[in-house]
Amino acid sequence: MLVAAAVCPAPPLLVPEVAAGAAAELGDARTACSDALAVLAASRPDLLVVVGAAEEEQAGAYLQGARGTFRGFGVDTEVRLGEGEEGPRPLPASLAVGAWLLGHARWGAAPLEGLAIDASLDTARCLEAGREIAEGDERIALLVMGDGSAKRTLKAPGYLDERAAAFDAAVGRALAAADAAALAALDPALAAELQAAGRAPWQVLAGAAQGAGLDGRLLYEEAPYGVGYFVAVWS
Repeated sequence: MLVAAAVCPAPPLLVPEVAAGAAAELGDARTACSDALAVLAASRPDLLVVVGAAEEEQAGAYLQGARGTFRGFGVDTEVRLGEGEEGPRPLPASLAVGAWLLGHARWGAAPLEGLAIDASLDTARCLEAGREIAEGDERIALLVMGDGSAKRTLKAPGYLDERAAAFDAAVGRALAAADAAALAALDPALAAELQAAGRAPWQVLAGAAQGAGLDGRLLYEEAPYGVGYFVAVWS
């Protein structure tokens, strides 16, 4: 059963070594993520599953001990999803950022697993993946890594799309209210057009949270660099 969830943004820029001179610009986001992880630890889970979007070839489960790197972003920084044997595949970027957040917070409250979701996976399969995570009597917590639209401003990675602000506002309301139905109702086609990489992970959360009776709180909502970033906790 799902006992708590945290939603955090997944840009490698959250990692100070990647952001370099711009590291301070996401300081509030990192602080909010640390606060969200504290809520997860306080829920006393038996297992924490880190969920993030990835390309189809990277999708699948990652066991505790899996390693990731930010070499592709210009720095020789490695991370590890807790202690354990190194897996055969490196973590995709979204899970690597999650691993960095957990390492930064010195997570030790529960064992870890990772789940990379194909960013194009349809809603029904995302919901089913979430239900499978939460089934059974084990106390499960989720760390859900994902960004909103990358088309919030003229200088955004995807340029400006007038629909982006309304899409992100709807996501923010859903996360603040722990509204699983609203997350499940997000349009995958629109999310893809707006380059909202969090859509699939958020819908995994929606599946896991069905019937869990969790309350939500939005800790951070901004659009630095023209990309929607959210930090929320459900508990």
